[in-house]
Amino acid sequence: MGDIITRKEDHLKICTSEDVNSRKSLYWDSIDLAHCALPEINFDEVQTEAEFFGQTFSAPFLISSMTGGSPSGELINKTLAVCAQDKNPPMGVGSQRIALEKRESCLFDLRKIAPKATLFANIGAVQFNYGVSVEDCLWLSEKLEANAFILHLNPLQEAIQNEGDRNFSSLLPKIENLKKSLNIPLIVKEVGCGIDPRSARRLLECGVDAIDVAGKGGTHWGYIEGLRDSRRRELGMMFRDWGLDTPTLLKQLRETLPKDFPLIASGGVRNAVDAAKAISLGANFVGFALPFLMEAQKGEEAVRAFIDTQIEGLKVALFCSGSKNIKDLQHEKI
Repeated sequence: MGDIITRKEDHLKICTSEDVNSRKSLYWDSIDLAHCALPEINFDEVQTEAEFFGQTFSAPFLISSMTGGSPSGELINKTLAVCAQDKNPPMGVGSQRIALEKRESCLFDLRKIAPKATLFANIGAVQFNYGVSVEDCLWLSEKLEANAFILHLNPLQEAIQNEGDRNFSSLLPKIENLKKSLNIPLIVKEVGCGIDPRSARRLLECGVDAIDVAGKGGTHWGYIEGLRDSRRRELGMMFRDWGLDTPTLLKQLRETLPKDFPLIASGGVRNAVDAAKAISLGANFVGFALPFLMEAQKGEEAVRAFIDTQIEGLKVALFCSGSKNIKDLQHEKI
């Protein structure tokens, strides 16, 4: 257990002190939303609200899953959860593997400090091959009073991590079994290398309710594992640019999956303009990870200010692209 907590602390330290992006990280910069010089819209009437799983949020922004289980991680989760309640974005908690093994965690205190926040539980799908059961997932969901459950996929990270769990065989039937047992939506996400169309189709057949594309361009966990262990440094550098970028994947998945299937876009999203681009490419929601982590280091007021600025930025992007609301932007052509 101590090794896992140390690893989580290492991850946080590296993410906040090193350049952890893939070297190719400017995918959103290669996209331009079409400017509309005569929008014929009153700015005051522009609406940023978005619906997801039957709930309405102030904007289509998700605080993406980042960390959990270590002392620093739990403090960050508390800061973000309070702000998620105050400012209305849903929040994915970090991996709850430590909570599961300890059968206690400050993650479960999040409901005490943020009883009205929309929180998504989270654990690595590969853990089904290392002792985690459907019952364990239901326990995590119940203890967190989760509004949805996230399974994350991270084969590259596990392959490079010296202590990695690398048996990714026969996970699809286990994912399907979890879906049948849950009474809340099931989301499957990558952690920065992207969910390819073939995998997405298989997940759809399993009945998952949404996919978080989580492509490359932002934090690269394969590279991070190389940074934290000198024995794996060369491998981490070798695979620093491995993965599929989110803008390309959004286009591919919108051609592959049903038009109404919910997609979350994350991976290198830095601000509201990137988010607007993702929505125009077919995303329903957009996840931010490292930007929230960096603001959380400064405290609750910094996180609240960041959320306010991004909502205002999205409103400007809607207005200047001739869109009155999110649905209008989803029909924009880049």
